[in-house]
Amino acid sequence: MSTSRPPLRSAAWFGTADKNGFMYRSWMKNQGIPDHEFQGKPIIGICNTWSELTPCNAHFRQLAERVRRGVFEAGGYPVEFPVFSNGESNLRPTAMFTRNLASMDVEEAIRGNPIDAVVLMVGCDKTTPALLMGAASCDVPAICVTGGPMLNGKHGGRDIGSGTAVWQLSEQVKAGTITLHEFMSAESGMSRSAGTCNTMGTASTMACMAESLGVTLPHNAAIPAVDARRYVLAHMSGMRIVQMALEGLTLSKILTRAAFENAIRTNAAIGGSTNAVIHLKAIAGRIGVPLDLEDWTRIGKGTPTLVDLMPSGRYLMEEFYYAGGLPAVLRRMGEAGLLPHPDALTANGHSIWDNVKDAPMLNDEVIRPLAKPLVADGGICVLRGNLAPNGAVLKPSAATASLLQHRGRAVVFENLADYKARINDPDLVVDKDSVLVLKNCGPRGYPGMAEVGNMGLPPKLLAQGVTDMVRISDARMSGTAYGTVVLHVAPEARAGGPLAVVQEGDWIELDCAGGRLHLDISDAELQSRLAAWTAAKTVNPDDGAGYRKLYVEHVLQADEGCDFDFLVGCRGAGVPSHSH
Repeated sequence: MSTSRPPLRSAAWFGTADKNGFMYRSWMKNQGIPDHEFQGKPIIGICNTWSELTPCNAHFRQLAERVRRGVFEAGGYPVEFPVFSNGESNLRPTAMFTRNLASMDVEEAIRGNPIDAVVLMVGCDKTTPALLMGAASCDVPAICVTGGPMLNGKHGGRDIGSGTAVWQLSEQVKAGTITLHEFMSAESGMSRSAGTCNTMGTASTMACMAESLGVTLPHNAAIPAVDARRYVLAHMSGMRIVQMALEGLTLSKILTRAAFENAIRTNAAIGGSTNAVIHLKAIAGRIGVPLDLEDWTRIGKGTPTLVDLMPSGRYLMEEFYYAGGLPAVLRRMGEAGLLPHPDALTANGHSIWDNVKDAPMLNDEVIRPLAKPLVADGGICVLRGNLAPNGAVLKPSAATASLLQHRGRAVVFENLADYKARINDPDLVVDKDSVLVLKNCGPRGYPGMAEVGNMGLPPKLLAQGVTDMVRISDARMSGTAYGTVVLHVAPEARAGGPLAVVQEGDWIELDCAGGRLHLDISDAELQSRLAAWTAAKTVNPDDGAGYRKLYVEHVLQADEGCDFDFLVGCRGAGVPSHSH
């Protein structure tokens, strides 16, 4: 790496002896900052998604303070700033609706301020892609610090996984196998410390994606939120970002095509969330790396799932960390020739393989050997056919193997309200071989593509002992969820995709091995239905104003990453014109 020091962006604010330099420095000094802090030190932004409305990130004040200490120690000057905190647990209609909004906040905050490099404080699942998308569009030196997972949930003398327990226990209530009191008593035990979901849900998946992309220090993904080592990692990240600023180690040097290929393979090995497909595509689009659905088949297919974590397996993130965390997984992959690009550069200046080649592997039950995988092929299954011309996805490690090739009659719900109104009806015409179809829950249709794709099963079938069915929608599902669930059908129903014209009783064929999702009607019938749908299409008046109007008019489809069309691409961090 070059030893020449790149110019600091912040010098355009603080480095001149004129009226503008006077004003920028003077106003900052009202915080008690001494003059020498402006004399050529890297200014490090701490981009914080702390919010009491985002429980996963509610401990970030303390974590940011440790980053601050690291920045000071390494000779930089830290400046903390807030950005929109899009937490999935409380935010309606879904945090995905505001992911792009948060990325715009991040991008403009970085570009418009005297910042030389940035620490991205991420945790709840959409905060990771949102902050990386915004920083990537600026292409400044950046490092992620994840808040870490919660401690294991505890209920009834056993461990329970956050999110996953909700889906399991709510189905048991509907089936009559547990009481409502038993269900409610699990509420406090499921979430008993600061941090993100303790399963391999989307938050932990995206933390692993960030680490496998190389934009974090090793072990970032798995250290529990309340473990002292999480604070050490934050401190060390603060120290490292100062050096990254001095080295000019920008995101475009780390977020290469090689890095994304490593992440895709890693997602299969950890049994990661389907949401990673959308988020990685969006991040890649901002930094200018071509990535599409076929890459998930080409790179991920055939990769064994090694991590035995809920919702696919048995354990939780605490055990994952104690077993060696993501470095142990990457070492296993590398030793088996499954890490596509071991020489890919990471934020600490070393290759990903240098970071993990000696990583301890401490528990073969949690992080399994190649000879004993949890699932032989854990790669995201990409499906195409006349029902999903632009693709759909399914997570095999969370599905029922016997349903991965299936043909059944459609039980159709026009939207989520229709599903909720009818699913509990004892007269609903449905059996265990039926295929549940949910429409109008995609990017435009919900709007925001909520995590409702893992539809709960009809209570009358649950009472018969049915535990899984094929479900198809243009929605997403939580990474904590499970089941044979086809998601992200593109184009979505609201955009006039074939999903919009599926009718009650239509036969649908799912063939994961063949990558096929087929509506069993003739081409002529399909075109006739689509023409009739177009003629009858109505405008939703709720889409006509505010941010929702912007969203519906500009959001891309799931296979394109659901970014806004006008945000794709890297715009750099050129210094804007003076403010006065």
